[in-house]
Amino acid sequence: MNVLHVITGLGDGGAEAVLFRLIAHDREDKHQVVSLTDEGKYGALLRERGVEVAALGMPRGWLTLRGLVKLWRTIHAAQSDVVQTWMYHADLVGGMLARLAGIPVVWGIHNTTLEPGQSSRVTIAVARLCARLSRWVPRRIVACAQAAVRVHAAMGYDPDRMVVISNGYDLTRFQPDAAARERWRATWKIPPGVPLIGMVARWDPYKDHANLLAALAAVRRAGVAFQAVLVGSGVTPDNPCLTAQIREAGLSGDVLLVGPQRDIPGVMAALDVHVLSSAAEAFPNVLAEAMACGTPCVTTDVGDAAAIVGETGWVVPPRDASALAAVIQQAIGAMADRAAWRARQQACRARITEHYGIDAMVQRYRAVWAVAAQGKGGAACVA
Repeated sequence: MNVLHVITGLGDGGAEAVLFRLIAHDREDKHQVVSLTDEGKYGALLRERGVEVAALGMPRGWLTLRGLVKLWRTIHAAQSDVVQTWMYHADLVGGMLARLAGIPVVWGIHNTTLEPGQSSRVTIAVARLCARLSRWVPRRIVACAQAAVRVHAAMGYDPDRMVVISNGYDLTRFQPDAAARERWRATWKIPPGVPLIGMVARWDPYKDHANLLAALAAVRRAGVAFQAVLVGSGVTPDNPCLTAQIREAGLSGDVLLVGPQRDIPGVMAALDVHVLSSAAEAFPNVLAEAMACGTPCVTTDVGDAAAIVGETGWVVPPRDASALAAVIQQAIGAMADRAAWRARQQACRARITEHYGIDAMVQRYRAVWAVAAQGKGGAACVA
């Protein structure tokens, strides 16, 4: 089957990572990718795998006539069996043009929260328009989380077209790695025996770094020793807003800002605890990636986070720094019982192995594409 993917961008984000993993592990189908904006992080990585990538160069959040013409021509020239779109703007633009070209469309939803002040007015308007078009444009709508189905059905999306496909992970890549752990901790100069807390997340209002920093400041005031490392695009010493927050929290000597890293499996293996402080998520990839590496997680109760973590970690309400601080202290305290901590680490990996393998995700997508290409109707299903 020939699959044309249309995505808003190819930067350092969760949906983009899922697209890359899906294509990298699908050995049966031919894939082509169109980014409405630029090639970001994943354009070159896809090309290395022989995937044709086109970047239309449209400004993020806006459309241009030249870009739309390029997309229309690409859709016509691709001769694809199905067009898979990713995120709201691509769902709308790519979905509409593919539908007009007579090509079956599958939408992709990778978000659960649309709040004024957090999401742009344009994004919210596009999502609402997609809700109105959801009974005409796509034959199926893939959501990465049960929470995303509930939220979007309430917005007016057609629930009968929605399919839940949980994100999948390459467990040969994400696994415990003692050598990588020692290498990264030496690079960051983490003293032996000091708990290392980390968060892998780009600089974005939804990630709520301020919530994490407030919690870490409370942990420090309680006299608990730790070091913290923040990883992701925009999480760098030249981010004036972030560095000001760290300074005001009194954490200048406790928090390292290391920006985006390619060796995320090694980073996850180096951490003792991964913390996700987000105000909103759909299916937070970083939790599953950390757990696959044997790293227990603390998370806010956003999207499907609680379902991912299960009984292996700690879950607290979003935007509650006091609650977050309390469970971070619990996690650090739990490390003292080494046998119990090793059992927790093993349970983390076992949970991801059981529920979130990459091959299962690929086969579920392929099944949805096959149904869409045949034009079959039917009720919603959960994959």
